[in-house]
Amino acid sequence: MNYMNRRHADLSSHYKVFKEQFVVCWAGNAKKVKNQTYFSRVDIELINEQVKLFYSALDEITIAYDEDSFSTLEYVQLGLGPQQKYYPLEKMEISFSENGKYTINSKLVFEPPQYDKKTLYHVLNANNSILVKLEKQLELNKSEKNDLISLPATYLICYLNGFEEAKEQMEKARPLLKKSDKEAYQSLKESIRILRKVRYS
Repeated sequence: MNYMNRRHADLSSHYKVFKEQFVVCWAGNAKKVKNQTYFSRVDIELINEQVKLFYSALDEITIAYDEDSFSTLEYVQLGLGPQQKYYPLEKMEISFSENGKYTINSKLVFEPPQYDKKTLYHVLNANNSILVKLEKQLELNKSEKNDLISLPATYLICYLNGFEEAKEQMEKARPLLKKSDKEAYQSLKESIRILRKVRYS
């Protein structure tokens, strides 16, 4: 009750009891697309074990459950310019047994979007020139300011398509974005999180 009525009073909150002993609570902003419900600003907890199963301020997930298990599928939004799509990133499943035990399994299911190398080379150079301007504390033009927001995600796409230097540029961008743009810095942290997941899977 504390979880649903106090901690997440501003969000759509739900709970499910498994095997008459495990309580899973989840809260988030729900949005329906076609026949699928997506949650953002998601917080999921196994209440009686005080285990936080999932938390994200940005990503969108879908939730599924039956009598024996509860699962989430996390999506990331990626693309160049207005062509943005949701890609499944990671599936997490918690299975409950009659003997009072449970297991949690995570599986990376990410298939990165593939783009034409010539297009990505142009994107990489444009991103690099924005970083140079930030380093020199030069004013960005309107187009560059728009590109700055998507800079972390487009660097990530470049890296996932074989441009190794994009990873180093993301690290280089960290202190620059922290100082200059809060939204782009948050996006960078998210892109680096995805990169780590993909690299260590």
